[in-house]
Amino acid sequence: MKPRTQTFKIRTLSTAVGLCLLAGCATDQLALAPASPSSPWTPDGISSHEFAVPANPAVAELPAPPAINQTQVYQLPELIDIAQMQNPDTRIAWQQARQAALGVGMAEATFLPMISASVIGGYQRTHTPLPYDIDGQHDVDTSGSAVVPALALQWLIFDFGQRSALQQAAKHTSYAANVAFNGMHQKIIYDVTRSYYQYGAAQSRRKIAQETLRNSQKILDAALARNKNGVATTVEVAQARQQVAQSELNRVVAQGTERDAWQALLAAMGISASSQIRVGYAEDKPLPQTASAPTQQMIKLALSQRPDVLATYAAAQAATAGIKAAEADFLPKVYLASAVAGGDGRFDMQGLPPIGQQTSSSSILLGVTVPLYDGGIRAARVKEAESRAAVANETFQKTQEAAVREIIVAADTLQSALEANQAALNLVKTAFITYDAALESYRNGVGTITVANEAANGLLYAQQASTDAHAAALIAAANLAFVMGKMTHVDPE
Repeated sequence: MKPRTQTFKIRTLSTAVGLCLLAGCATDQLALAPASPSSPWTPDGISSHEFAVPANPAVAELPAPPAINQTQVYQLPELIDIAQMQNPDTRIAWQQARQAALGVGMAEATFLPMISASVIGGYQRTHTPLPYDIDGQHDVDTSGSAVVPALALQWLIFDFGQRSALQQAAKHTSYAANVAFNGMHQKIIYDVTRSYYQYGAAQSRRKIAQETLRNSQKILDAALARNKNGVATTVEVAQARQQVAQSELNRVVAQGTERDAWQALLAAMGISASSQIRVGYAEDKPLPQTASAPTQQMIKLALSQRPDVLATYAAAQAATAGIKAAEADFLPKVYLASAVAGGDGRFDMQGLPPIGQQTSSSSILLGVTVPLYDGGIRAARVKEAESRAAVANETFQKTQEAAVREIIVAADTLQSALEANQAALNLVKTAFITYDAALESYRNGVGTITVANEAANGLLYAQQASTDAHAAALIAAANLAFVMGKMTHVDPE
């Protein structure tokens, strides 16, 4: 018996030492973190003074670019088509809508019974030392094994409408996700439209800057010709050269603005910044004649179809259904349970014949659970659900009021943009007359170069103002359609 006791002590000590070693391993992993707040982290633990991180080629794999015909000139509808297919925001909104739809399916599944199958098996061996030898045996070995398969059914029959409330909440949430998906497409249509007009305006500004540079060169040529004939002074030539340099700077700035607008258009489309695509822009795009103030009927119609208003209203309905689900926790629940099980066991004892046994059982149970006391958890859940519903309703009203304000402001902005565009057109006409007259007068020795330069600058300002006003009116018209919930197709005209 003594050797067995020593063996048991050795095994116990080894187990205790192993547990201590395992406990010490957890804090050892602190070596994976930086040594101090001012020390850089390095993956191999080698000391370094640089805060660079190791490169991971996997994150540098970019998605395949969209198929773009390099010979085709894409107009606004084609650009919107590409954006709706390539912008990741549409795929994110689509997956969110699918998740919400699956939530409805999971809520409906709670009305069905739950059936589960299980198999439990086991084996046990026992070694028992005898207090004295029996026929030369110092101990007795026994073993037993059993396998028990079972089939169980659980079915919640009645819960005072809790599952129905959760199902309604899931349906409202799914509806909100669906209208948000359509709303995301409307936003992308508007974003591409706005960026397209801004890019077109930047193109026009660059062309105007190039034309202004040519006009400034004409003034310089006239100054040089007059100076050659002994009429113009060197100061006039210097002023003309300064005007050319200023026009060159304006051209460079306009080119930079055009490149920025181009990248903004690619970003709105959701495609790579290195994409190469030919975009066509019509500078004479017609504008609406007037923008009348929206009537109450128009505002109500817009509110009834705006995705953000519909989504927040559905969220408020879902939160209200959550109150009913929380209140149902105070009421009893009726369950039906059933189980079918079988067993096959075997028992062996040293020196005796084995014993085997097969058993089976089945049962059907009907139960009722009545919650009595939970420390106020259910009451807190009801209060929380009521608070969530209050927040959801306030959010809906806030969104509704903001939508009305956006509609009125958008209509006013469009009217102002149309008036500014007409004023800019008149300014361009008069600026052209002034520039032509000033240049001709200077050539004939009647006017001064200062007046000619001022006329050139005035023409540049007038043309750029007209371009900006026309683009602003187009964007304002698109914005009004967007806030009215009408930016729903690929041709927003």
